[in-house]
Amino acid sequence: MEYNLLKGNEIDGHLDVFIAQNDDKKEVLIHGNQEGLKSLAKLLLKIADLNQEEVEDKYLPTGARKHYHLRPNIELSNSSDEVIVGRLDAKGTGEFYSRFKAKTEK
Repeated sequence: MEYNLLKGNEIDGHLDVFIAQNDDKKEVLIHGNQEGLKSLAKLLLKIADLNQEEVEDKYLPTGARKHYHLRPNIELSNSSDEVIVGRLDAKGTGEFYSRFKAKTEK
């Protein structure tokens, strides 16, 4: 299986991600130009489409989750907060991490 070991500079264009405190709630704001937003979309699809079970254990051990660090002044704007985007399900077990609470069905 082809597996991209490279990490860093996954985002082309301009992308600004930050947490804003508005009154009593926090909001995550994601803004970018066309190239930046498309680049983020491609990265999210790459993570979503990855078959974690086919990745060698030396690159992604059982129980780990594929993720990317998006860092200010590297992948993101200098005014951004650091962001980690990744899979919720763990390789080999499919388990979610313990703090996860599913949304309530309506």
